[in-house]
Amino acid sequence: MLKTLISNPEVEGFLESTYDFAKLMTFYKCAIMEVETKLNVLNEETSLKFDRQPINSIQSRLKSLSGIMKKLRKKGLPMTPESIEANIHDIAGIRVICSFKDDVYALAQALERQDDVEILQIKDYIKNPKENGYRSLHMIISVPVFFEKETRKMTVEVQLRTIAMDSWASLEHQLNYKKKFNFTQEMRDELKKCADLSAELDQKMNVLKTQVDTDRESNTFLDYLNQELFG
Repeated sequence: MLKTLISNPEVEGFLESTYDFAKLMTFYKCAIMEVETKLNVLNEETSLKFDRQPINSIQSRLKSLSGIMKKLRKKGLPMTPESIEANIHDIAGIRVICSFKDDVYALAQALERQDDVEILQIKDYIKNPKENGYRSLHMIISVPVFFEKETRKMTVEVQLRTIAMDSWASLEHQLNYKKKFNFTQEMRDELKKCADLSAELDQKMNVLKTQVDTDRESNTFLDYLNQELFG
C-alpha cells in the first residue's frame, strides 16, 4: 500500500524516502504502547481496590498515509513529515471501552495526574453530546517515548466511552454510512432517541455500581476492624 501511494505523482515530494514515514509511524506506534501500558496498570490498580476491572477492552490504530494526506490537503498544509507531526494529532489513536460512566472520568483523571502526561485537549461529548447523540470523552495527550539515543514527545488521541456508548456508535456508523442510501431525518431522530435511551441505561447502571462499591468498601473496613479487634 505504501509503495503504491509513493509511486503516485501526487505524492512526489511528500517523502524523500519511505524510511522517513516508517520512522515517524514507529514513533507513534511506540507512543500507543506507552499509553496502553499506563491504562493497563491503572486497570490492575482499580481491580485490586474494587475487585473489578474498569476497562472492558482497549483498541488502537494508526492513521493510514492516505488518511493523513487527505487531512493535510483539507487544511492546506504542506505534505512533509514535520507538518504531519506538528498539525495532525490523531495519527495514534486509542479507544478505551469502560464498564461504567464513572470509570471513564476516573481513568481520564488518573491520566491527567501522571507527571509525564501532558493534556493538550479535552472534548467531553458525554456531558455535551453531539447533535446526533454521539457520546464519548476525547483527549489529546502527549507522552514521552524513550529510545536508545533520544526521547520524543508524541501525541496520542484517547477516546474513552462506556460499552453502551460504543455499541451505539458502532451501530450508528453501520446505519448512517451505507453507500447509495438516503438516510432520512426521521431515521436520524430515531437514532438520537436510541442514544438517549443508551445514556439513561448508563446512568442507571452507574448508580447501581456506586451502591455496590460503597457496600464493598464498608464491608472491607468492617472486616479489617473485626480482624484487629477480635483477631
